[in-house]
Amino acid sequence: MKNLLLFIVSFLMLLSAYTIEVVAQDDGPFLSVGGAVRYNVILTDYEDGTIDNNDAQFTWDTWRINVNAENKGVKLNFEYRFYPTFNTHFVKQGWIGYDFNEKNNIQIGVTQVPFGNLQYNSHNWWFQGPYYVGLEDDHDMGIKYTHTADKWDLMAAYFFQPEPAGPAGGSGSFGFGGSGRYSYDIVPDGNQTNYERNQLNLRGTRTFQIDNGTVNVGASGQAGQIWNQVLDETTSRYALAVHTDINHGNWNFKGQFTNYGMDAQDDNGQSVDFVNMGAYASPYPVATEMNMYSAGLSYSYDVDWGPITNLNFYNDYTYFQKNIDDFNDAHQHILGFLLSAGDVYTYFDIARGNNHPWLTESFGQGLGQGLNDARWNTRFNINIGYYF
Repeated sequence: MKNLLLFIVSFLMLLSAYTIEVVAQDDGPFLSVGGAVRYNVILTDYEDGTIDNNDAQFTWDTWRINVNAENKGVKLNFEYRFYPTFNTHFVKQGWIGYDFNEKNNIQIGVTQVPFGNLQYNSHNWWFQGPYYVGLEDDHDMGIKYTHTADKWDLMAAYFFQPEPAGPAGGSGSFGFGGSGRYSYDIVPDGNQTNYERNQLNLRGTRTFQIDNGTVNVGASGQAGQIWNQVLDETTSRYALAVHTDINHGNWNFKGQFTNYGMDAQDDNGQSVDFVNMGAYASPYPVATEMNMYSAGLSYSYDVDWGPITNLNFYNDYTYFQKNIDDFNDAHQHILGFLLSAGDVYTYFDIARGNNHPWLTESFGQGLGQGLNDARWNTRFNINIGYYF
């Protein structure tokens, strides 16, 4: 099995040296193989209050393989990612789909959860706050149906379990419980052998035409179970969101209010006020009840500076309001711009936050109980990606 995996990866790497695109006429077969290579330049100002060479890093963020195919209306969309910094690799998405007609589509496999603003609720490389609790650009294993009309988009989905996990953080039951994954999910850790199961999603949006733009407004609902393996019992969880995505000329605004709650228990059957969630590497605690307020504004500016064709400036903010006594709220603020030059896309981000699990010397602390009067930490991040 290991040799087979190595062969497949080597074969895809060989293909990725080229952008392969085979297109036949009259709705014939289609195949496209691509990917990306990305790097990070990092400078941090965290709790120690100093900035020196030890706080600067130049890392290999990720490399990935993308395969898209279609034949007679049946589609394949596959993306596999490798993260050398975190010593892990995993499927981001991998689904088979079918277009019944121009308005109706079905996807089966690892597909994006229809919740909140899509594809992203953010403009920056960091995403917005809902990503860090599994509610932005989440991908799970299940089936999704989409109906697109002139002004309405309706989605319904059922997910049996999260996407498969990579090697980091353990594999867990069924290989779905590890924290080496793309999107955040509840994972087993300590005396909480909890997993996400049997999730239902409904999402609807309405688009209005305005002068020089559009206004998209919608609502999303999610309900599912938390399965404790030791007790072999399930409890419930839910999430709700209202959201808008407004385009006006070169401006874009994304706004979203999110509320969620989880009835979770530990392996002793005791109710808990946090769950463990994981992605990429180590899991961290997340409050079981929270409101999130996120807003982001961007301005796209076309230029003609040699290979540089566009600058997209943005300002994204999320407030995490924990609805549990003695838990401290959290903030995330990203200010920056995206530079587009041919197939190279570079994010320049100043990321600031307090009680944020990624913006701290103590990774993973902040979205559980958090600290009272937590310090605002800052990370300057440049992400350089070549997409082919």
